[in-house]
Amino acid sequence: MRMKHNISVKTQEKVSAGQVITTILVILGGLTMIYPLLWMVMSSLKENNEIFSSASSLIPKELHFENYANGWRGFAKISFATFFKNSFFIAAVGTIGAVFSSAFIAFGFARLKFKGRNFWFICMLVTMMLPFQVIMIPQYIIFNKLGWVGTFLPLIVPSFFGGSFFIFLIIQFIYGIPKDLDEAAKIDGCGYLDIFIRIIIPLIVPALVTCAIFSFMWKWDDFMGSLLYLNKPSMYPVTMALKMFADPTSITDWGAMFAMATLSIIPIFLIFVFFQKYLVNGISTEGLKG
Repeated sequence: MRMKHNISVKTQEKVSAGQVITTILVILGGLTMIYPLLWMVMSSLKENNEIFSSASSLIPKELHFENYANGWRGFAKISFATFFKNSFFIAAVGTIGAVFSSAFIAFGFARLKFKGRNFWFICMLVTMMLPFQVIMIPQYIIFNKLGWVGTFLPLIVPSFFGGSFFIFLIIQFIYGIPKDLDEAAKIDGCGYLDIFIRIIIPLIVPALVTCAIFSFMWKWDDFMGSLLYLNKPSMYPVTMALKMFADPTSITDWGAMFAMATLSIIPIFLIFVFFQKYLVNGISTEGLKG
């Protein structure tokens, strides 16, 4: 009995030691990942000369909240309120289009049988492997011939034709929903559109929220698309406006730039905090839980 007791005590000590080491490693990893963010936030409160001269120090000597006021004024008589409004418009409209179009397409692949379904599904998966640099020039040529360059259309309209990653995610989620629900709805006289709206949509809300979070983040952080298609400062999103602060031909107001960069991450941070549970449930791809 004493030997068994000693063995159990040693096992508990090993488990406790392992948990402590794991916790320490996780904390160190978390601090390593969050340090650049903390550095940016604290640099937004420093004077320009102090930002890089004391880069190793997080705590500013004096708090310069005027950096936020200076940054908010923007440039070319355009305040950052305009840039935030443009980013919200592009991200919100693009997200709505991407989520609902992807859900509609995913329902077709998951529930409908049509000729060439497997072929088109493979084509959709292949597009996930294509980097943006491959399609960048062909897309620009198409949008230029349509006369869309210089407008928000190239940044928004493609979202209304679905996203391959979102389609794949929603398909896996729909596979977890029993087809018996579809059959029962058909007996009650529902068509495919009714099944999609009344049955499928309510059950895939976690997947839709997950897609919305990713889509909003990607649209909000998109720099290359704005650089290609927007040519007026009044139409710039936040990503382009931040780049305009760094002017190699003049003195860069680093404090104001870091201040606006800090404000730009607040929407993404709030979305992740409030919708984190949906993100976890969506990625787990479980249609029903019994």
